[in-house]
Amino acid sequence: METAVGPSAGRTIAVLGAGGMVGSRVIAEAGARGHEVLALSRKPASEDPKVRLIAVDANDSGAVREALAGSASYAAADAVVLAVRTNPVDQEFLTGATRTVLDIAAQLGIRVLVVGGAGALRSPCDQELLVADNPEYVPAEFKTVAAAGVAQLRTCQAHPDADWVYLSPPALLEPGERTGDYRRGTDTLLTDAAGHSRISAEDLAVAVVDELENPGRERHITVAAVAHEDERPPV
Repeated sequence: METAVGPSAGRTIAVLGAGGMVGSRVIAEAGARGHEVLALSRKPASEDPKVRLIAVDANDSGAVREALAGSASYAAADAVVLAVRTNPVDQEFLTGATRTVLDIAAQLGIRVLVVGGAGALRSPCDQELLVADNPEYVPAEFKTVAAAGVAQLRTCQAHPDADWVYLSPPALLEPGERTGDYRRGTDTLLTDAAGHSRISAEDLAVAVVDELENPGRERHITVAAVAHEDERPPV
C-alpha cells in the first residue's frame, strides 16, 4: 500500500498525545494532507502555524470534551487519534484515558483511532498465543508494557457505543524514514520472510491517516514495513 501526500478537504483531526513519537508524526502527516489538526496534550507544541495547540489532560473529561466539541474559532473534531503513553507504563491511566475518550466520542459522534500496542496481537506461529505472552517477541522486562496494551484493547471492546479502531504497531516501532509504503493486516502480528516485524513511526502515521480517510471494517488492525530486497532470505 502506498500513499502520496496531497490535499484532502473536510476533516478536522484531533491528536491526543500530540507530543509523543507517534502523535507528533500523525500531526505532520495529517497537516501535509490538508486536514485541520488539533494538537492535544498537557504541553502541546508545534512549529506548524496551521496546527491548533490545545492544552488538555487526557483524564480530564471536561477539557477533552470541550476540545473535541469545537468552538467559535475552530471546527469540532471529525476523528480523534489517541496516542498517549507513559514512562514508566501506567495501565490505570492508559485504560482510564481510553475510556474517557471513547465515552466523549460516542456522545459527539466522533470516530476514534487508538494507537495501541503489539502485545494485543496474535502470534503468527500460534493464533491462540498473544504476542504479550510470547517471549520470542516480548522479553520479561517488557511484559508490563505489553499487558497494558492488551488491557487498552479490552477497554475498547467493552465499550458499547463508540466508533473505534485499534491499531497495533509491529514488534519494533521507531523513528525513521517516511516511505508511504506498508503492509496492512488485522489482529495477527505481521513479519517478513526474514522474521522482522517493524515499521517507522513516520509510516505508521501514514497508516493512521489512511485509516481515518478510508476506514476499513475491522476493529483491530496492524501494519508493518514492506521488506527490502536485502532483507529477504536467499531462494
